[in-house]
Amino acid sequence: MPRRRLGQHFLHDNSVARRIVNAADISVGDVVIEIGPGNGALTHHIVDAASFAGSSVVLVEIDPKYAVMMEDKFASNPDVRVVCADARDIDFEDLPELSKGNRYKVVANLPYYAGTPIVRSFLEREHKPESMTVMLQREVARDMCATPGKMSLLSIAVQIYAEPKKLFDVPPAAFRPPPKVHSTVIKLVPQSEPLVALDEIDNLFKVARSAFLGRRKQLHNSLANGLGLTTDEVKEMTAAVGIDSERRPATLGIDEWIALTHHWRNAHQGDKTEIVAG
Repeated sequence: MPRRRLGQHFLHDNSVARRIVNAADISVGDVVIEIGPGNGALTHHIVDAASFAGSSVVLVEIDPKYAVMMEDKFASNPDVRVVCADARDIDFEDLPELSKGNRYKVVANLPYYAGTPIVRSFLEREHKPESMTVMLQREVARDMCATPGKMSLLSIAVQIYAEPKKLFDVPPAAFRPPPKVHSTVIKLVPQSEPLVALDEIDNLFKVARSAFLGRRKQLHNSLANGLGLTTDEVKEMTAAVGIDSERRPATLGIDEWIALTHHWRNAHQGDKTEIVAG
């Protein structure tokens, strides 16, 4: 029986599982990491594809009951290993399968409560996955894949590291028990390098967070309040990078946030205060 406290809604639609694995494009030499295999509905298809490609699989399961179930189910397969742990607490670089910098892919039906921190933890690692093909709550997936006009802090936090693409929606009926929300499968392909220099990321989030505190306000109001500037200073700053100060934060693209951050840092002594996107 799935445990709701662990966000366990197990996929039981095989056609959805096949579509996820096909989209992951598991190939020769890949290490495949599945987060939260649960009862193995998706795992079965992952292991089949990995075996065909000669790849290894690491299953990370937080629930000891299901970790034991997976160990028993794949005991005869030397290319499948089970780790009973919370994926948010693991240093994946320490896994034997990744110790030599091996290429890896993440394929998972992520628990709703932990989907965002898990995705971000992989994208922010030095040794990033080649791709992540994951199922998330629809609203979270929509935020990650948003384009200017609907951007959020989460959109920025994901898109400075990876190119996200929506693949398809999944209805509640595809799960047991059916969740009260819809799900979406997305694929994220990390950039070879973040779009922002590592020592500039904190400044970018400081600027963006300040703006999104007044999400429905125009930039000249929200940035003035958040950064302690006058309205005239904000208007001068936005004009310098070709941005209309009457726009709202959700309308700005990644390149515009980067340009705005660079100008703010240079003109107003942006510091390195640690700001984490929500």
